[in-house]
Amino acid sequence: MSDVGRLAGVSHQTVSRVINGSASVRPETRERVLEAMRELGYRPNPVARALATGRSNTIGVVSFDTTLYGPASTMLGIERAAHEAGYFTIIASLKALDRSSVPEAVERLRQHGVDGMLVIAPQEESADAAAHAPAGDIPLVAVEAGPAAGVPVVTIDQVAGAVAATRHLLELGHETVWHIAGPWHFLEAQRRLEGWRSELERAGARVPEAPTGDWSARVGYEHAKTLLRAEPVTAIFVANDQMALGALRALHEAGRRVPEEVSIVGFDDIPEAPYFTPPLSTVRQDFDDMGRRSVALLLRMIAGKRVRSGTSAKPELLVRQSTAPPPERRRRRSAAARAGRRTRWG
Repeated sequence: MSDVGRLAGVSHQTVSRVINGSASVRPETRERVLEAMRELGYRPNPVARALATGRSNTIGVVSFDTTLYGPASTMLGIERAAHEAGYFTIIASLKALDRSSVPEAVERLRQHGVDGMLVIAPQEESADAAAHAPAGDIPLVAVEAGPAAGVPVVTIDQVAGAVAATRHLLELGHETVWHIAGPWHFLEAQRRLEGWRSELERAGARVPEAPTGDWSARVGYEHAKTLLRAEPVTAIFVANDQMALGALRALHEAGRRVPEEVSIVGFDDIPEAPYFTPPLSTVRQDFDDMGRRSVALLLRMIAGKRVRSGTSAKPELLVRQSTAPPPERRRRRSAAARAGRRTRWG
């Protein structure tokens, strides 16, 4: 420990505070100590540290299907925030989050001596399972979940994001907005559908039937083809960017130009969204921020501080090149502009 302190230019007491996860160490000092530990190959004895402090400086995370963009991005945000706070993470990745698998994962994490747990619970059943998981006296926070009795929840306001996307299209002059929804057992899909519907009703616009997808580009493609055959579509709000990618392909095959004839908005702002053709207007979720908020809330609970029932942040609408006024409005604007020019020149 003294060697680490000399290399990092700090006292051995500061090294000890970093190892024990003390919040009193400045981030730049913590990083310098951690770098010295890596360079020297120093590994603190976790058993001795746990006996001395009563803590393992480890956070357990229960998640599932990390192939999906949202849960995977949230997991990365959690790991980064935990590392910066001097905590390690143990991840229990499950095939499904339900009333049987979540309690089993929570119990395994308890046996590993974690100081607290985060359950990424984007499905209705998983949120309910998180609320009833046998965590005992170990703090537990649900992430991406809906309201769960007795469990603090960290979320992004899905309703607000859907309202912003729908309102943007209505304000461009579209008479209504069609929607390709996500799978119903996902809480985000329910909230986005709710926001879309409520904004159409507020505007007095027709509320079309919304087909339900599975987050994949393939299903977005199939649903968009069906919509184009059945309806005079001018604007589509799609529940995620992957399904929006499929919808763009269907529009291209049907000879419908985006955004000249049909506008489209996605949700998530995946890294590829600016490189779609055209670049996709979408609702950006800050998953890194959600991971940080989750870890910060959990650390407050671990420290014995009182916390609120949770936190929610609003997403951001990013307007790119996939949205424009409907063709009729553009024609009217063009005609008005020509008439104005004739008046001036006449």
